[in-house]
Amino acid sequence: MKVADLLEQRRKNWQELELLCERTQSRRKKTLPPAMLSRFASLYRAACADLALADSYQLPPNTVAYLHRLVGRAHNQLYRSRDFNYQAWGQMLLVDAPRRIFNDRCVQASFVVFWGIFILSAFIAYSKGMWPSYAEDILGDNMIEQLETSFADPINGRNPQDNFAMAGFYIQHNTSIGLKCFAGGILVIPGLFVTVFNAAFLGASFGYMARPDIPQGQNFFHFVTAHGPFELTAIVLSAGAGLRIGISWLSTGGLTRETSLRKTAEEAMPIMGAAIGLFFLAALIEGFLSPSSAPYWIKAIVAMLSSGLLMFYFVVLGFPRRGDVF
Repeated sequence: MKVADLLEQRRKNWQELELLCERTQSRRKKTLPPAMLSRFASLYRAACADLALADSYQLPPNTVAYLHRLVGRAHNQLYRSRDFNYQAWGQMLLVDAPRRIFNDRCVQASFVVFWGIFILSAFIAYSKGMWPSYAEDILGDNMIEQLETSFADPINGRNPQDNFAMAGFYIQHNTSIGLKCFAGGILVIPGLFVTVFNAAFLGASFGYMARPDIPQGQNFFHFVTAHGPFELTAIVLSAGAGLRIGISWLSTGGLTRETSLRKTAEEAMPIMGAAIGLFFLAALIEGFLSPSSAPYWIKAIVAMLSSGLLMFYFVVLGFPRRGDVF
């Protein structure tokens, strides 16, 4: 039998598929009978095969064009957007994501490296006796002068109209730091270097400004306290997500490098998604609350609540349960 005759015999199936497209377009898929959906999917697969035959054997252009339109229309109806599934999103955000992050060895390694170096750097910068020129060596004279100049005056608020612009700037600036940690982590060694550098630099800044002989330190902590927990945690998560992907192409677990990277990228998405969310929250606090004239105790309470929320999300919700597999 010729291909043209075979396809001609299948025209009734095309007409039936076209009719089902009309019916599904006017009704929600979840209200359609299962038998109708099954028939629709079967006719769609058959039409795809018919289109492949029509293309291969160079049938008349009008037949090929008709099948292209029919297959495209059926595809859009069969795979059209679903309603927002609140239950699925709640499961992902409140159950799957915190457990995956809590159990991720790369996030744990990034946490230990970042905070270990941050605390050590802050301690050395604060203590003049251990390494007298440490802060100057890490930060540089220009950065120290910038810190002292920026926080020379008390935090008394600024023009409210500027807060929106500054919040946008902080989102861009903070996210760029996270993306550097993430992108560098894909190459493993550069990612570790970026993480270590940021930890040492930020730690030295905090340690130097905490010195009793630096009067600007009080204004510095008045500004950074409220948004610090979210911002620093986001940096750790970004570094962990990048390191996770970087390890995947070095240790593939028997998979091809491409398959290993694709699989690990899907696993790292909740980590990077959490980091982006924290950067956004930190930028809002940094743009509106941190520069305000609100008393320091309010900002300290916000920092404690933020830290408590992070502990609850990543530790309480993320703590392994029986049967968890990661």
